[in-house]
Amino acid sequence: MDPTPSASTATGLAVDAPARWWRTWWRSLSPTRQDRFAALAPLAAVLMFLAAIVAAFWYLRAEEAEREQEALRRDVEYAQQRVRLRLLERQEQIMRIARDLSNQELERSEFVSRAETLISQYPELQAITWIDERRRIRASHAAPTLSSSELRIAGEVLKPGDTADAYGLARDLQQPVYTQPTLAAGENPPLLQLQVPLNNQGKFSGVVLSEYSVDSLLRYGTPTEVLARYAVTLVDGRGQVLAGSPLPPRNAAATLWPWSARANEYEIPVSPVGNGLVLRAQAYKTSLGVVGSGFFWLVGTLSAMTAWMLIATWRHTRRRLQAQQALVAETNFRRAMENSILTGMRALDLEGRITYVNAAFCQMTGWSELELVGLKAPFPYWPESDHEALHAKLRDELSGKTIHGGFQVRVKRKNGTMFDARLYVSPLIDAHGQQTGWMTSMTDITEPNRIREQLSASHERFTIVLESLDASVSVAPLGSEELLFANKLYRQWFGSQTQGHLQLVAQAGVVPVAGTAAGMDDEDGLMGLPTDPLTSARSENAEIFLPDLGKWLEVRSRYLNWVDGRLAQMVIATDITPRRLAEEQAARQAERAQSVSRLITMGEMASSVAHELNQPLTAISNYCSGMISRIQSGQITEEALLAALQKTSHQAQRAGQIIQRIRAFVKKSEPNRTLADVTSMVNEAVELADIELRRRNVRLTHYVAARLPPVMADTILIEQVLVNLMKNAAESIDHANRPASARSVELRVVPRTLEERQVVEFAVQDTGKGLAPEVLERLFEAFFSTKSEGMGMGLNLCRSIVESHQGRMQAENLYNGSEVVGCRFSFWLPLAKPHDDTTNSVANEQNPRVSA
Repeated sequence: MDPTPSASTATGLAVDAPARWWRTWWRSLSPTRQDRFAALAPLAAVLMFLAAIVAAFWYLRAEEAEREQEALRRDVEYAQQRVRLRLLERQEQIMRIARDLSNQELERSEFVSRAETLISQYPELQAITWIDERRRIRASHAAPTLSSSELRIAGEVLKPGDTADAYGLARDLQQPVYTQPTLAAGENPPLLQLQVPLNNQGKFSGVVLSEYSVDSLLRYGTPTEVLARYAVTLVDGRGQVLAGSPLPPRNAAATLWPWSARANEYEIPVSPVGNGLVLRAQAYKTSLGVVGSGFFWLVGTLSAMTAWMLIATWRHTRRRLQAQQALVAETNFRRAMENSILTGMRALDLEGRITYVNAAFCQMTGWSELELVGLKAPFPYWPESDHEALHAKLRDELSGKTIHGGFQVRVKRKNGTMFDARLYVSPLIDAHGQQTGWMTSMTDITEPNRIREQLSASHERFTIVLESLDASVSVAPLGSEELLFANKLYRQWFGSQTQGHLQLVAQAGVVPVAGTAAGMDDEDGLMGLPTDPLTSARSENAEIFLPDLGKWLEVRSRYLNWVDGRLAQMVIATDITPRRLAEEQAARQAERAQSVSRLITMGEMASSVAHELNQPLTAISNYCSGMISRIQSGQITEEALLAALQKTSHQAQRAGQIIQRIRAFVKKSEPNRTLADVTSMVNEAVELADIELRRRNVRLTHYVAARLPPVMADTILIEQVLVNLMKNAAESIDHANRPASARSVELRVVPRTLEERQVVEFAVQDTGKGLAPEVLERLFEAFFSTKSEGMGMGLNLCRSIVESHQGRMQAENLYNGSEVVGCRFSFWLPLAKPHDDTTNSVANEQNPRVSA
């Protein structure tokens, strides 16, 4: 018998049994449960399809990551070859220099020249140094970018450290040696060093040390296409980064994906340096590819949308009910919002009958909705006196002649009171696009009208204030001769024309106002410029004198945007003639005070001056007595008589010079600032003050720098300042009871650069007890003095004199630890003008002078 029919029958029975069980189970379910399971079947199919797509993407992405890793390895090896070739080229050039040095074919100057050429040609080279067999630096040249701490100076001996260790290794091996100095914590990456030994006839004679910037080696040695695709860094043997910026570590979320957990990086040692310098590259970003970014997300999105649509089907009925409830709530909300607005709304049909009013309209007029709906004109809220005008406006409204911007009317409330309102009319269109009437919105403008009236009154008061000002105020637009505003004082001074405004602007030196009679139609000179910076800038001040008025005026000017949008210029002129007269009188009083101060100074020095004059006068008396005695006895020769007369004449000239110098010092004169020679001025002051200092047993030392340029100064006034400072210093030492070895005053005059200006600084330093803190705060105040007999005007006048020369004066204590050992007064004067060689040779052909 053939077994095939039996086998086929058994297979059919095995398949039919589950099918029958499935049909039986399905029929046993209720229709609701059947609908639910019917909706779950497509959802399960979609999820299974999505799982298959994810598995396929997983596999394809793993293959893509392996290809990217292979490409990374090839690129890094290529970059390593480029860096290696660059290092070998530099090594060969350094070895040529070493060979020429070994053969004594290269002098020190030629070595420096060749090193400079290499460093300027190859940016990675930072320094080339020649070190002899005794570890002494013979010559060195470094790039300008190298810090001062890393420079090697000729004549120094190589210090112990990594460089010295590599020096010994190059000496022992007689081969080029690459080293990477140890990197300390927080220190900048060190330079890569190459030491090539010098071999003079088989004898070691030193090394040529070349230092490379690791950062420049990476930047110029690595191909740009590799730098564009990867984050390339150079690290040492311990993994510390020497150049480049590595990518931050991947976050924990990224490692959930198999292609992100695998670090896409590769590193390789750089020959000929070896393991001490490793080139590492990290891929910036792994592309997901067309399969990952396109197909996968498309299938995933479609699957999610299908699942969402299946779920949405279940909730369709409930959403429809919720939508109906939301529509009712929205209608109620809109009705409540309409009733809560403050603008009154009124609807008229095409015949002029009221069809709708909102709560705000009823609240404004006082009539209810039932009282207003259905009425025709005249409406109860119309004032009886305005019926005719309101009827005309209503006819225009119904005929479509609406006024753009609305119109203002008076409205009567139910209680009989009135208020101002503005009405805006617009056509009322239904859902089919047909006009069914007119919608009118009404706004209460009673309060804005009241505010407008107050603003008008305020403007009137403001105008009254400007008219009563003691200053001239005028406003004129740029590019026009129109006078926008002028107060009463301006009209009294200049009339009603713009010429006075333009005259003030021109003489004050502010930005000129373009505009003449012939150029009224020309374009504005400032057209196109932004007006905000002009109108927000600070006002410009100037003081001018108008001969026509015989007055000094302080002119202030600023720009403002006029009410019509034009850029205008406001000028305020204040009469300052009394103030200028007071300033001139104060200047004359200050000049007299300076003369009195010099007289007081000389009065205080009177005994010293008398002692100084007593010496030459006594010598003259002695010489004359001696000559008389010898002439009477007949014991004098003609040569002896001539010598005695010459000495007598010299003493007389000395006394005369002292008297002339004192007279010039105390003489009252007008300030006369001229080009003054600093050295001559200091010598005159020193000779005057030296009399007082010798009387007090104080040693004076002064130093004047050579070839000082001239200053623009009044020599008598500056000598007065110097004499006062040196005299005060001697008094401070005298009051401090210093021993003879510590009784000294030093005057130094040197050039300085202060506040970006070339100046000459005068400094007087003593060895007294200094100044107390409370004295330092009030030192330059008028009528403040630390002396019981002092007037308190000396230092105040000194500072005024210095500041009138555009200089500054200051005082400070000198310390030795916490002990005050003296005081230093200093002031500086600006140079007269940029000096040249001719001025220097004429005015200051002097050497530094130190005298005691």
